[in-house]
Amino acid sequence: MIHRKAVEKVLAMAEKFPVLVFTGPRQSGKTTLAKIAFPDYRYVSLENPENLAFALNDPKGFLEIYDQFVIIDEVQNAPELFSYIQEIVDNAGKCGHYILSGSQNFLLLEKITQTLAGRIYLMELLPLSHAEINQIKETAIEEELFSGSYPRLYNMNIEPKDFYPGYIKTYVERDVRTILNVQDIKLFRKLLSLLAHYAGQQFNASEIAKKLHVDSKTVQRWMSILEASYIAFTLEPWHANLSKRVVKTPKLYFYDTGLLCYLLGIKSVEELRISSYKGAIFENYVLLEILKSQHAQGNHLDMYYWRDTNQNEIDLLIVDGQKIHCIEMKASLTVRQEHIKALHYLDDFINSYQLKHYLVNFFEESQKRSNELILSWRDIEIKIN
Repeated sequence: MIHRKAVEKVLAMAEKFPVLVFTGPRQSGKTTLAKIAFPDYRYVSLENPENLAFALNDPKGFLEIYDQFVIIDEVQNAPELFSYIQEIVDNAGKCGHYILSGSQNFLLLEKITQTLAGRIYLMELLPLSHAEINQIKETAIEEELFSGSYPRLYNMNIEPKDFYPGYIKTYVERDVRTILNVQDIKLFRKLLSLLAHYAGQQFNASEIAKKLHVDSKTVQRWMSILEASYIAFTLEPWHANLSKRVVKTPKLYFYDTGLLCYLLGIKSVEELRISSYKGAIFENYVLLEILKSQHAQGNHLDMYYWRDTNQNEIDLLIVDGQKIHCIEMKASLTVRQEHIKALHYLDDFINSYQLKHYLVNFFEESQKRSNELILSWRDIEIKIN
C-alpha cells in the first residue's frame, strides 16, 4: 500500500473543518486516501445507481442514514445534498463531520462554493509523486515519464498500453457528455490528440481552431472541460511591471505524462528516448512534481512562466512572498552555459524579490554551485520549498 504524502495534512484539517472535500483526476487515489485516513468512517458512492437515486429523490432521508462520519464519493452527482449538509454541520458543530469526494472539479466546486463556503477544506489530490511511486518500485526517469503516475498502474502492475485507452474512452464517454454536451466525440478526440503536441508550448485557441475547422470559442469551451476533469491545464505568464516586453499567452500542460505520451503516439520507453517531445514531456513532469508536493502540503503558491518578445524564457517561476524561484527543466545529463544563462534573465530587472535559481535535469544527484542548484529529477519534491 502506497503511503500518500497528503494524509498528514488531511488528518490535521479534519480537526479544524466540518467538511473535507477531495477533488482531482479520476483514478488519482481519492477514495483510497479517504478510506486510509478515515478507516472508521462509513463509505457510500454516488456512482452506484441505487445510492444516487436515493440521494436525488430523498436527500433529507439519505442524510438521516448517512448522518455523520461518512465518506460520500462522487458527490457532485447529487448537488442537492449540499444545502442539507450545510444545515447538518452548522447544527452539529463537529469537525471532520463529512468527507466528500469528486472527480469533476467544475461541477463539484461550483455548487460547494454556493452552500458550504467557509466550512470546507479542499484537498486537490493529483496522481502519485516520484517519492510515492518509489515506495513500490525504483524507476528510471524515462520509465516514469512514459508510464505516468496513476496509482493503479503500480498497484496492479498494469502496462500503460493497457491502461490509457480505457482511461480516455471512459473520460470521453462520461465526463465530456456530463459537463458539456459535446456532440462530435471524434472531433473532440482529435482536439485532445492535437493539444498533446502543444504541451509545454503557448496555448493559442485561434491557431488550434483553424486546424480543427471550428471557431476559437469552441476550442476554449472544450479546453474548460479538460481543465474541469483534470486532464490538462494552463500556466499563466508572469508580466510584472518590468522594462522588458513580455508575452501574455498561457502555456499548456497535462496532468499526467503517461497520458501525454499515449496521446503523442509514443509506444515505448525506447521511442520516448529519441522523441523530439522528450524535453516538453520532462518539463511537464517537473511542473507536476512541484504541484503534487505543494498540494500535499496544502500550499498553493503562485506559479508562472516568463518569456519576452525576444523569446528569452524561464520555464517556471514560483512566487512565494518576497522570493521568486527561477526554474529551468532540461531533459539532459549535460549542463550547458545557455541553460545557466536562462536562469538569470530576470536578475537585472528585479530588485524587490530574492531570486533563487534551479536547473532540473536527468542527473541522479543534485549539485550545489555558486549561484544555482543543479537539481536531480529525484530531488524535486525535497529541495524546492
